[in-house]
Amino acid sequence: MKMKIRKGDRVMVISGNDKDTVGEVIRVIPDESRIVVKGVNICIKHQAQTQSRGKTIPAGKMEFEAPINISNVMLVDPKDGKPTRVRIERKDGETVRVSTRTGSPIDK
Repeated sequence: MKMKIRKGDRVMVISGNDKDTVGEVIRVIPDESRIVVKGVNICIKHQAQTQSRGKTIPAGKMEFEAPINISNVMLVDPKDGKPTRVRIERKDGETVRVSTRTGSPIDK
């Protein structure tokens, strides 16, 4: 499935525990329709102490961003900073993502 949100985009979470949080997309998982957003859906993993190849990895808590469904975020419009839907337009044989809110192109 073609996804309209890409790595590096600024998105706003529109539902869930982190509602109204703005962050940058770190990773896109198109097969599962999920994305990882910086600072959103923080999970804690308890790591046991391990030893491998002469190195000891200490025990502790690891915090990481877990993936969220792409339907729970909206792209932030670069002009006014509000969430917007995205449409795809073709210009001179190239595909361009366009904000439906202001009509401005989103691609860098």
